[in-house]
Amino acid sequence: MNPLRLLVSDVDGTLVDKAKKLTPATADAVQRLTAAGCGFTIISARPRSGMIPIADTLGLDGPMGAFNGGLVFHRDGRVDEHHVIDPQAARGVFAIVDGAAVDRWVFADDRWYASTDQGVHVEHERIASNQAPVVQDAFDDLLDHADKITFVSDDPALLAGLLEQCRTAFGDRATIAQSQTYYLDVTALQANKGDGIVALAAAMGVDLAETAAIGDQANDLPMLALTGYAVAMGNAPAHVQAAADAVTAGNDADGVAHAIDTLILPRIGAPA
Repeated sequence: MNPLRLLVSDVDGTLVDKAKKLTPATADAVQRLTAAGCGFTIISARPRSGMIPIADTLGLDGPMGAFNGGLVFHRDGRVDEHHVIDPQAARGVFAIVDGAAVDRWVFADDRWYASTDQGVHVEHERIASNQAPVVQDAFDDLLDHADKITFVSDDPALLAGLLEQCRTAFGDRATIAQSQTYYLDVTALQANKGDGIVALAAAMGVDLAETAAIGDQANDLPMLALTGYAVAMGNAPAHVQAAADAVTAGNDADGVAHAIDTLILPRIGAPA
């Protein structure tokens, strides 16, 4: 059994509850973890603006991964790595969804551009990204330097079909995955949580074998596969739970705190 020196956590559906709030119990558990000598950081499909409030609350000064690791940055503004979507892939996926009943979001230049500012997912993203959308009909001027493209729909079959089409056409030029059942995300090829956790562990001087990861969705699978100890949330789909070494409670039941106290701290020989 390898000792654990770093825990990397997903954010939405994992570290925060369904209201996208970081609970005091989870924040306290992270402090117990770091006090025991284990590092902690976050990686998320969120933009940098949506991660800074969490970093401020938890006092995270090490590297973090926004856009699934496409942007590796520090709270003080330093940037270690920045990968944008291949412009041909960005324009190509927009062509594939042309006419489809999906909302369109583009993240570029630290801003969130959207086809509408209405709907429940927009309201959730206002919280997650910690900013309001810039509404516009056309996105062509952003597609040569986009950090993330998200297509939004509550029609699972529609998004599944678009996922397959986009992956078939551009899966070798971009990372294309669902971060939630209603979000289809396109990021740079290097912007996936597998490459992301490799970059974060290296930046913090920790071997992957000594790194734990915790997440809840399909886009977390690459980091769960590479880490030394993989934990899935209780609210994760069955196939994500099956890919993990252990399953904790759900994100509305302080699942990260439960994992820290019952799974991570015991493995480093520290009291909960």
